[in-house]
Amino acid sequence: MSSIIESSSLPLPPGNSPRDLLVEQCASALARAFADYNTEYRAITRRAPHRFEERDWRGSQRDAVERIELYEKCVNRAVAQMRNRLGEDVNERAVWSSIKRRFTMLIETLPDREFDKTFFNSVTRRTFGTVGVDAAVEFVALDFDPIAAITAQIQTSVYVNRGSLELLFEDVLTEYRFRTPYVDFERSIQIITNEVRAQLERDATASQPPLQVTQIEFIRTVFFQMTRAYVVGRISGPGWMRPFVLALKNSDSGIVIDAVMMDEDTVSILFSFTRSYFHADLTHVGQAVVFLKSILPLKAVSELYTVLGRAKQGKTERYRELFRHLQQSEDQFIHAPGERGLVMICFTLPSYDVVFKIIRDRFAYPKNVLREEVLQKYELVFKHDRAGRLVDAQEFKRLKFPVARFSAAVLEELNNEAANTVHFEGDELVIGHMYIERRMTPLNLYLRDASPRDAELAVLDYGQCIRDLAVTNIFAGDLLLKNFGVTRHGRVIFYDYDELCAVSDCRFREVPQARHEEDEMRAEAWFHVNENDVFPETFINFLGFDERLKTVFLEVHGEVMTAQWWREIQQRLQEGDVLEVLPYHRHRVHVFGSF
Repeated sequence: MSSIIESSSLPLPPGNSPRDLLVEQCASALARAFADYNTEYRAITRRAPHRFEERDWRGSQRDAVERIELYEKCVNRAVAQMRNRLGEDVNERAVWSSIKRRFTMLIETLPDREFDKTFFNSVTRRTFGTVGVDAAVEFVALDFDPIAAITAQIQTSVYVNRGSLELLFEDVLTEYRFRTPYVDFERSIQIITNEVRAQLERDATASQPPLQVTQIEFIRTVFFQMTRAYVVGRISGPGWMRPFVLALKNSDSGIVIDAVMMDEDTVSILFSFTRSYFHADLTHVGQAVVFLKSILPLKAVSELYTVLGRAKQGKTERYRELFRHLQQSEDQFIHAPGERGLVMICFTLPSYDVVFKIIRDRFAYPKNVLREEVLQKYELVFKHDRAGRLVDAQEFKRLKFPVARFSAAVLEELNNEAANTVHFEGDELVIGHMYIERRMTPLNLYLRDASPRDAELAVLDYGQCIRDLAVTNIFAGDLLLKNFGVTRHGRVIFYDYDELCAVSDCRFREVPQARHEEDEMRAEAWFHVNENDVFPETFINFLGFDERLKTVFLEVHGEVMTAQWWREIQQRLQEGDVLEVLPYHRHRVHVFGSF
């Protein structure tokens, strides 16, 4: 430990050894490093109201990327700082154990101190290249519930019904104001009132009169996501409580009520694992998670932390949820339902609703992408506006699993096809790199088993999915149905990213007219095709729809099969248009239900 002694030239407090002083300095430096990150994070988040009021949507997009990239930048900075302070002893686990103990004491009274611990883990895992977990230098606590100990409630505003819903919502809108005024304050009140009455009357029956509203409670912090602001809360009366969310749009003329959401499914889609993260300046994020769990009880804590912008904490909670589940279950990992992928090995645990994806060592023909390109595409999705159509894939490194939990078929494929990524250590399987995503039903399998009506709805939403991706500058590349999944809400989501690219990088072309009959008979294209050439009119030939579903699709989405439609999207993107993909139907959201 000589280098530790030599690394400290500061005066020593009485009774403190050089090592104790260095431990104190390192623990304090790491606590400050996270505090600095958190300060920068919240400073970016606090730009959201200004972006909304100024209708600066490009600025919102830049802020979203900057905030995502901030964590990695701050962890790298902290790792370099620790290497500099500790010198050759940076890999001494005993020193780090002492730093961890002191760090625990320093953060004990902080709100969301689990965030500090996750940051500490990020630094030590980067420093040691930890495989599995190392309790000596990491905070583990797999049985820890991050919200169980939260007793204080998030700051809310409570509005009591004094006999008139109009007066109730006047109170609400009076408090939730922006520098940009409402287009028509009185009409906005009436829109909300009419929506609430319609929903309550729709649910009434002969034996059950319309529910009576006693109060509404809103989180004081407004939630911002791209072009919209959301006031999030719950509405209740005698014996009932529901989610209640107002979606606000800043139009050319001012603020308007764009949607009123009162059912769990619709609000769940808003807080979905397929959407970009909210910008909400929350002093204690855990309190917000507790509140959201009260209105979205089916949402995993990990997903709520993630969609609130704390992606690393979401990963930590996903890890805890997974390994708690492994301790409480006995089933084995099996191949995920669907066709075998050429790029990814996909497996799942039947009793747990996620899919695990590992990149193969080699890609079979006709795939010609490189591993590095696949990694870049997943990174692109992580930072891009997912528009409710791209699944959030969480990246994990160096995890250990009991070999006994894997089926023989999965083990064989991992051993034969991913030997560069996985290896065995006794009775444990070490996975060097993988992605974890929410499990969905592959669209091709869904259509095989669905009722005619459900199949038609899924096909229509598949077309809408392609459109939604396009207006956010994403071309899925491979439009085969097996690469899309259906969520429990019936939404179609794209999840196979190895062919994904930007719409702006493609050259959309019509298929040239054949010069001779022999040209049409050739297996290969008789005309020159560049790497980025795309021929939309050929898409329909590969989708595998039966005649009925093909007709349904083309009646609504036929223009998506034309090069002209894609070139028009390219033109709008080039001109700087911010094309909206909303997580709800405007205005009468509740009439349509989840979509």
